[in-house]
Amino acid sequence: MRGGTKRQKDLRKALRALLPRVPMRDAEAILDLALAGHLRHLPPSISLWQATTSHIRHEMTEYDALLEEGYDRDAARYFVAEEMNETLRNWGCNKEVSLDQEPET
Repeated sequence: MRGGTKRQKDLRKALRALLPRVPMRDAEAILDLALAGHLRHLPPSISLWQATTSHIRHEMTEYDALLEEGYDRDAARYFVAEEMNETLRNWGCNKEVSLDQEPET
């Protein structure tokens, strides 16, 4: 995704600042999610955070399996929060998932 719209450029810049060590395949998936229509109305930094947490939750944790086992969203999010935060730290992120403030994605 070279060049692109102002929004795409702003998202790439925000991604480098938020996640300096994110692997390229994850960065591309996160950028694709951040460009989704339902996040387009949000500022780039917020849509990028929403896309990042969604990507990690669904692709890198047992969140979906917990839902299938009958856990509600809040319980499933609680059980995967530390794993998500570990991934964020590994990617160089100084921000963490907060169960009290985590919006729906």
